[in-house]
Amino acid sequence: MAKSGLAARLYRGEADLNIVGRRNLWFGVAGVLVLVAVLSFAISGFKLGIEFAGGNTFQVPASVGTLDRAEQTVDEVLADEAPGVEVVSAQKVGSTSGEFYEMRTGQLSAEQANAAKAAMAEEFGIQADQISGSQVSEAWGSQVTSRAFLGLLIFIAVVSIYLVLRFEWRMAVAAIISLLTNLVLTAGIYSLVGFEVTPSTIIGFLTILGFALYDVVVVFDKVQENTRGITANNNVTYGEASNLALNQSLMRSLNTSVVALLPVGGLLFIGAGLLGAGTLKDLGLVLFVGMAVAFLTSILLATPLLVLLKNMDPRINAHNKRVQARRGALARGEITPKGAPRAAPAADAPIDPEAAALAGAAPKVGARPAGKRPSGARGGRPAGGGGNRPGGKRR
Repeated sequence: MAKSGLAARLYRGEADLNIVGRRNLWFGVAGVLVLVAVLSFAISGFKLGIEFAGGNTFQVPASVGTLDRAEQTVDEVLADEAPGVEVVSAQKVGSTSGEFYEMRTGQLSAEQANAAKAAMAEEFGIQADQISGSQVSEAWGSQVTSRAFLGLLIFIAVVSIYLVLRFEWRMAVAAIISLLTNLVLTAGIYSLVGFEVTPSTIIGFLTILGFALYDVVVVFDKVQENTRGITANNNVTYGEASNLALNQSLMRSLNTSVVALLPVGGLLFIGAGLLGAGTLKDLGLVLFVGMAVAFLTSILLATPLLVLLKNMDPRINAHNKRVQARRGALARGEITPKGAPRAAPAADAPIDPEAAALAGAAPKVGARPAGKRPSGARGGRPAGGGGNRPGGKRR
């Protein structure tokens, strides 16, 4: 029979990937990545949008030329009117009135903003009223951040209560740690690469919380099913049963992640990349990165961490020791597996005559007692077929 491919075995849950057994490796990798993310927070920080850092925004009609030319012109104007201030980001946006280039700059005073606007109109050869500008205070971004953190704390509290009631407190701890690791790694990618943090980014962070939690709950539900009443037998350890649950739910988690990433990838690469919808870039980017990281943490971190916590339970620890002791006895031949045939005695083994005689004389199970049958043709009945009737012919 031909051996099935990896995809087919994954679909049937028969891939037998030793994920839980290599948990020290996953913990080490996750620890290194979290350390790199934290160092990036401390050294590089985040590239904050004007909603958080404060600044000005100018919208120039796209008819003035290419985006690069427009950005270069605005930079030259700012160098003359407000030395030290430059364009932070530039993107093409669309509205009902047409397409525009949106330039985000550092903080400008009212006089500097008006002078820069007039100089831009002169450089582009358009009317000043065709350029719109606005100013954003950093206080607004601080308010958004504080409310986002408050929402995150409330979400974690509600999720913890649900997981404790639905599963147990160890599963709640493992899920929350996996969730926080997902957020830290996603934020670390933003800090390392230099992605701009905007209100859309904050919304995306709050959105990936639900997706990451869903993936973990799917795996934990299968773990609970496989480990229910596990201490009643000595065949598998808790870690082995959990690893089997991971293999059985791996394909489902993978399919869910791929189906979720496809539309988000289309939003990011097609909408923001090809079509130039810059307003979709921030939201699509954080969703794509966060969902991809959530799949990895739910498989490689959440369940191995759960096994680590469960092995600290005295009841589970004693069960694991019984399983290992039984396997050691089987390996030494001290006990026979259930259902296995017993070994035949050796050919040169001495035979006890008395035991052999008793064995030969012993009746088989279900056999009738031995003894002479009564004489006669019908077990002691008189011959002639008359039964109790006297023999002879009828008159």
